[in-house]
Amino acid sequence: MPVSASPTRKLAAIGAVIALVVAVIAIGVAIGTSVEGDRDTGRADAPEAAASAGPQEDPAQQKMFDDLAKRTSRRADGDPLAIGKKDAPVVLVEYADYQCSFCGRFTRETQPGLIKKFVDDGTLRIEFRNFTVFGADSERAARASWAAGQQGKFWQLHDALYSKTRKGAALAEDKLVDLARTSGVDDLDKFRADLKSADAERALKKDQDEGYQLGVQSTPSFLVNGRPVAGAQPYEVFAQAVEQAAERAGHGPAAKGTK
Repeated sequence: MPVSASPTRKLAAIGAVIALVVAVIAIGVAIGTSVEGDRDTGRADAPEAAASAGPQEDPAQQKMFDDLAKRTSRRADGDPLAIGKKDAPVVLVEYADYQCSFCGRFTRETQPGLIKKFVDDGTLRIEFRNFTVFGADSERAARASWAAGQQGKFWQLHDALYSKTRKGAALAEDKLVDLARTSGVDDLDKFRADLKSADAERALKKDQDEGYQLGVQSTPSFLVNGRPVAGAQPYEVFAQAVEQAAERAGHGPAAKGTK
């Protein structure tokens, strides 16, 4: 009698398929390929590369994306690492490292426009995952951002960390405390304690395990309702991906016009 695969194995299998899909649709932007000498692992010079498929989709492939979206979109109440309505029709999940300059580029150049156009009107929810690929300094920064989130200041510290590329000593604990202070974190003693806590370690491991199970190997990597977008693509690529996902979910311009 055949034995059913465990949820973890099913998710890993989906990740293997997603990796293949990304390799096909992301021209020159394959997940797992390092493209920059300064250790960054995403690229942004191929705006036609990602999320280019239209709303008409092979049913089996669309079911795969829908299943992946259900498994990765947490939609948790009060999630400090998320912005946007819990029931938004589109969820963008980002896997990122604080030493990744292309992750910073997405935060500075693309995310504000997505928030203004899609988050503010209830179409989009953005969920951040700490997917650290550059070692102990990245892990410390990730735990610091989680600690800031315990005081409602995750996005403030997140944006401060990405305001410019920071590496190595720039992410030492005292530097992170200074950034937390300027980001509005009130209780710095609690921040230090949370940064070093077992809860922070568990939260980071949960995000990392999710990424590894999907086959994510580089940053930044994104899922838009389960559909992969590789690298810090231009705003227009993400806007198109969100609009198409909203249309598939029955919240596109045509659907709005009938209400």
